[in-house]
Amino acid sequence: MNRFVRYALAALPVMLPLAPAAQAADPGVLHIYNWTDYTSPDLLKKFTKETGIKVTLDTYDSNETLLAKLKAGAGGYDLVIVSNDFVKIFIDQKLIQPVDAASMANFHYLDPRWQKRPWDATAAYTVPWQWGTTSFVYDTNVYPGPVDSMSTLFDPPAVFKGKIGMLGSPSEVINFALLDVGAEPCSSDPATLKKVMALLEAQKPFVKVYNSDAIDDRMISGETTMSMAYSGGAARMQARKSTIHYVYAKEGGIGWMDNLAVPVGAPDLENAKKFMNFMMDPQNAAVETEFAQYQNAVPDSNKYLPASITQAPQFNPPAGYKILFSPGCGVKATKDFDRIWTLLRN
Repeated sequence: MNRFVRYALAALPVMLPLAPAAQAADPGVLHIYNWTDYTSPDLLKKFTKETGIKVTLDTYDSNETLLAKLKAGAGGYDLVIVSNDFVKIFIDQKLIQPVDAASMANFHYLDPRWQKRPWDATAAYTVPWQWGTTSFVYDTNVYPGPVDSMSTLFDPPAVFKGKIGMLGSPSEVINFALLDVGAEPCSSDPATLKKVMALLEAQKPFVKVYNSDAIDDRMISGETTMSMAYSGGAARMQARKSTIHYVYAKEGGIGWMDNLAVPVGAPDLENAKKFMNFMMDPQNAAVETEFAQYQNAVPDSNKYLPASITQAPQFNPPAGYKILFSPGCGVKATKDFDRIWTLLRN
């Protein structure tokens, strides 16, 4: 998921090449492919300083983009970051390889609930990166009334016409809409999906853009005044513009976790495993969380984080808030989602 603000790249040991990643291993270089603006530059500098391993970074904007690239045979990457609902797809299609994370020295630092995750029950393939929730934000200067329901996003007041931002991923948008109609993520029930299609078609005149990039910038500038958003991004937006509010809707929200994984054919498996182990160290997990402002899977990292993050409402969903982690949609649901997305975008 693309959840993040822009950052300066000057004087960093990180390159964002315009050309495709190298097809062969560069001795002593780790090639990472991650979501746009989702990797702490200080984290990569720290890894290089401690290990002597240089890092290059390419970026993408959705799980669908990553999946298509790896299926097309794009080589050269040692590490990718895959969201929980796509992990099983990558495993089943033999796009990522086992790493036996449970045997790594720092695995014991993980919160027990994240050591065994439904999408990787034995930690055979992945290591947690960051997690959070998906909901929506709105500008209280534009609409001062209280908002506690998804209906404000999907059946918006007139003041939001042409000013709504939706994510650019069919799985994220449609699973969120499924919550609004009272269904579970990945539903492929025809009657339910008909309701979702009607909901999204009715909302469409209010939508400015379907794009997971630059959510923060559009909300800060006022190009959009309500938008689907991720919890950490909402915290950063509010720090820059205090009238932006993140909604914990009564219908609940989508939970997600992004996971480090090693593609099949990765040039440098051992250095990839070193980075995975590095990320489970509490201080290193804290560096990434302070940058992106999402929860990590390492409880001891909180002692290295400022209270402005650990006590932020976006970091602490309210008691009783319903968070649904999608298990990953099956073939039928994925095809249904793609059909809805194609009709919606045309």
